Order: sequence, then structure tokens, then C-alpha cells
Amino acid sequence: MIVVLMGVSGSGKTKIGCALAASLGWPFYDADDLHPPANVAKMSAGSPLTDDDRWPWLDRIVDELARAGANGGNAVLACSALRQVYRDRLARAGDVRFVYLKGDLETIAARLAVRSHKYMPASLLPSQFATLEAPADALVIDIRADVAAKIAAIRAGLKLAAADIE
Repeated sequence: MIVVLMGVSGSGKTKIGCALAASLGWPFYDADDLHPPANVAKMSAGSPLTDDDRWPWLDRIVDELARAGANGGNAVLACSALRQVYRDRLARAGDVRFVYLKGDLETIAARLAVRSHKYMPASLLPSQFATLEAPADALVIDIRADVAAKIAAIRAGLKLAAADIE
């Protein structure tokens, strides 16, 4: 199984993804690490990505996840996956389950105001919310819960009990 934690920047994808992967003993991947340099430069300059920018990046993610999922392997991925077509593309990697870390603009903007990202400026948050298509088929997790509660809710929602992963 590949668990994709999705949502806008600042929703906690990396933090929750690392914690979930550790709790399961699965590898963790951050889609941000797979962006080509041109995408990073564009975002660093405060320009949102276009679909033409995203397709090669999404294909690279699918390739990485397919390798991780080969022979029954599991993985956790942090990826914005804001539009359904992006999620459809990611689903090509195999047994993919989406977890939507849902929060409102005010809560997430406050989080971004006190953190720095290697290239994603807080000024791009409104464009992420404008692009976001809330998924109809994802497990929805409220970002205001604490980390332990989110991990427990994800594991319960995806039926990842301890006995299932040992």
C-alpha cells in the first residue's frame, strides 16, 4: 500500500508523513524532494507551477512509488496532489490510498507565518487553495488535531492496525 498525504503547503504533510511512516516501519518520500531544479526555481521566485511543470514531476513520483511498491512493498508519500487529475496520475503507482490533511486558509496561513520552507513562500498559499479540488475518495483528517491523534485516525481509517503491519 502507498499512503499519500495530500493538502496545501503548511497542512502538515511532511511532519505527519514522517510520523506515520515511522509508526508503520515504512519508507517515507517527500514529493518536494523530487521536483526538478526548474520547478524549485520557479516556486522560489514566487511563481505557481503550471500543469506543464507538474506532469514530469508527477511521473517521477509515480516511478519512485512503483519501485517502492514492487513485490508488496509499502510507502508513505507527502505530496500536495491538489487536483483530481494529479491524484489520478499518482494512482498509477499501484495500491494508492489518499489522506487529505484538511485545514482552512486562516489556520494554515498562521502556520506558514512561523516557519520557513526551502523554496515554497507563504505568498503562494492562496494559489494552492485556488487550485485545490477537495477529494471525494480520500480519508479526511482535520489538521487541528495533535500528531498522535492524526496518526491514530489515519491508521484506523486505512485499517492499518499493528497486527496488519508486523
